[in-house]
Amino acid sequence: MTAEIIFASNKLGIINDDQLQSMLDKINLGKIISSKKTANGAMGQTMFVSSTEGAFVFKGNPLYTGQLVEEKFFVEELNRRTNVSVPIPYIIDNSQEIFGWSYSLMPRLQGEHLNSEHLKANLDLDDKFRIAELIAKTLSEFHTWKVNEFGELNTEKFDIIPFKDTYTLWLYNRIMFWLEDAKKYSKITSNDFDWVETLLDDSKEAFDDFSSPTFVMGDFKPGNFLIYSGDSGWEISGVFDFTNSYFADPISDLIKMITFNLDNNESEIAKHLVNVYCSKSEEKEDFKKRIKVHMLHQRVLDWGCAKAITMVTWDNELPFSQWVEAYTDSVASLLE
Repeated sequence: MTAEIIFASNKLGIINDDQLQSMLDKINLGKIISSKKTANGAMGQTMFVSSTEGAFVFKGNPLYTGQLVEEKFFVEELNRRTNVSVPIPYIIDNSQEIFGWSYSLMPRLQGEHLNSEHLKANLDLDDKFRIAELIAKTLSEFHTWKVNEFGELNTEKFDIIPFKDTYTLWLYNRIMFWLEDAKKYSKITSNDFDWVETLLDDSKEAFDDFSSPTFVMGDFKPGNFLIYSGDSGWEISGVFDFTNSYFADPISDLIKMITFNLDNNESEIAKHLVNVYCSKSEEKEDFKKRIKVHMLHQRVLDWGCAKAITMVTWDNELPFSQWVEAYTDSVASLLE
C-alpha cells in the first residue's frame, strides 16, 4: 500500500485524557500533562501528547492495514542507514483495547516547519540557500539506500513487492489514470492528452534505461520535516511521515520542494537545491527528461485534487497542459 495515492482520511475523532493516560500507563511514560491535535497532520491522524516523561507524537486509526508497521520499518531502517534524524523509538501498540484501533507513539522532535509564519517572516536569502543545501543532502542520504527492484514494501516479509510490468509502465499508467480522474472535476481536452502523451513518449527511453532504484520518501514537503537554528547554524532536526514511501526513481523526491520554491518565486533557491543534489551526477540529460515527468505526475494529482475540492488555495483558468508546461519547463531549466 506504500505507493498508493490516499485521499481518504481516518481521523482520530474525540480522544479523552483518560484514554491517553491508559496508553501512557501501558508503556510506562509518566503522567499526562497536555494534549492537542497537530496543525500540520493532513490525514487527521496525529496529536501532540506531553507527559512527565517527555513530549510525544501520537498517531492512530491507520488508513490501511500495515500503515504503522511499514512506517516503523522505514524509520528504523533510515535511523540505521543514515545520519538523518527520524522519530526513534517508534512504538506500536496493535491492540485495540484503548481506542478501538492500533496506534503508534514517537518522540516529538524540536524545530519548526519551513512554511511556518515565523520562519517565512524571518528567513533571509542566505538562510534559504543553506536550508536548500540541507534538504538536498538529506534526500541524498535517503537515496543511498539502494535496492535491486522497483516496488513497494511487503509489510509481512519486509521485502519488496515489484510493480507490475515495468517501473515505466507503472508510472505512466498512474499519470494517465489520474489525468482521466481529473476529467470528472475539470475540463481536460484532447489537446491536453496529446501534450501529456508527447511528453511521456519523449521521456520513455530515459525511464527504460534507468535501473538504479532507491528508497523514495514519496512525500518530502515542508509539513514533513522540521528545522532549527543551533550553535552551528540551520539544521534539519527531523523528518517524519513515511506513509507514501516506496522504491523507485530518487529524483521524484525533489518535486514537492521545487514546487514550493517555484510557487514562492524562489527559482534561484530551487536551482541551488537541484544543483547541490545533482552535483555528483553526469546524467543531466536523463535527469531533465525524468524530472519533467515527475513534475507532471505531481501536478496532475494537485490539479485533480484542487478541482475536486470546493475550498482550494488557488484558482487557475489556464488549460491544464499550459499550466503544467510552465512547471515542467521551469524544472528542466534548473538543470541547465
